Amino acid sequence: MAADGPITPPNVYDAEPIPEAARAEIDRLLASGDLFRYTAPEGAPVALLEAEFAELLGARYALAVSSCSAALFLTLKALDLPRGAKVLIPAFTFAAVPSAVVHADCEPVLVEVGANYRVDMADFAAKLPGAAAVLISHMRGHTSDMDAIMALADAAGLPVVEDAAHSLGTKWHGRNIGTIGKVGCFSFQSYKMINAGEGGILITDDPELAARAVIMSGAYEHNWKKHPGLQNSYMYWQNRLPLYNMRMQNLSAAVIRPQLPELARRVDQGRFNHDHVAAALNQSPWLDVPAPLAPEERAPDSIQFNLVGFETDAEARAFQAEAKLRGVSVQVFGLSEDNARAFWNWQFLGEAPDLPQTRAMLMRACDVRLPTRLTQPELDFIADALVSAAAAVKGHSTRN
Repeated sequence: MAADGPITPPNVYDAEPIPEAARAEIDRLLASGDLFRYTAPEGAPVALLEAEFAELLGARYALAVSSCSAALFLTLKALDLPRGAKVLIPAFTFAAVPSAVVHADCEPVLVEVGANYRVDMADFAAKLPGAAAVLISHMRGHTSDMDAIMALADAAGLPVVEDAAHSLGTKWHGRNIGTIGKVGCFSFQSYKMINAGEGGILITDDPELAARAVIMSGAYEHNWKKHPGLQNSYMYWQNRLPLYNMRMQNLSAAVIRPQLPELARRVDQGRFNHDHVAAALNQSPWLDVPAPLAPEERAPDSIQFNLVGFETDAEARAFQAEAKLRGVSVQVFGLSEDNARAFWNWQFLGEAPDLPQTRAMLMRACDVRLPTRLTQPELDFIADALVSAAAAVKGHSTRN
């Protein structure tokens, strides 16, 4: 599997370069100073991005904002949930997700997640009564059983919000993730499929929800007239809703828009990279990459795998150390100090709930970035390092 000659450990942190097409628009904006999305009467880069992204995903409305966290928060506020409403979220997610629920004056209810990184449907069904909404994080791009989730939520009359920060380009039964629930929220942060450093966007087919989100995002006075939709709705909600001023500015949109045509290629490359490394890791008896669910076509830019037979934390840490010696940094979610993806570190929620299944998974689940720009020799370098690191700790046998 190894390539001829020495290979430098690959840099897995840099994203793909920003397309040249962005430079002229950035220079134009800098020369004009026209960075605010509402300065132009029409055709501002942010407005163009919203139209293009909505068309790309197949949604009626899109609202570009400062981050995916902002999109989640605005969505929850636009749903007009009562103060203290319970919102179900997976226990495996990033700290920004329960934070958005708290900021929206709601209460997160954490649902168990299994060894395949997806929502445990028995625990989901048990905790659904009494909830006011469901916020499903497709964490690291792993799609939970959206058929079962939507059936239960629809039967209970509850809105479903998709945190698709890691899932731009993923499909479920051929349908774009982010369009299955009432609202889909995406990220343009540097470690996502499209990189603007920061930024987010929400999509929905609900005109009233879109209007409320637009007003609260910071469309003060009559700037809502520069958004498509039901103008009467905007007029009704103006001055009735608080402004949170979470707008995206034009430079970010100028960076994002030229990357949209690159998405399909990046998704294909990301899936190849993931599956290539996964096939190698699954040859080891000590490493396991969970398979996708049948309806799921993933768009990964990282790989997650479980340590098998690592009975102690010391062994798991030894694996991390061995991988690092070989030039590959591995994060074991539950063993990284103050990891924002480990639910027991969300002290702002109070005492951590008893979630043994999720805790056990996090203590042996590993995370390695696989940017779409990596070459096959670099992928082989990563896979070799991980397999040999596991063998160094546990032994030298491989799967038959």
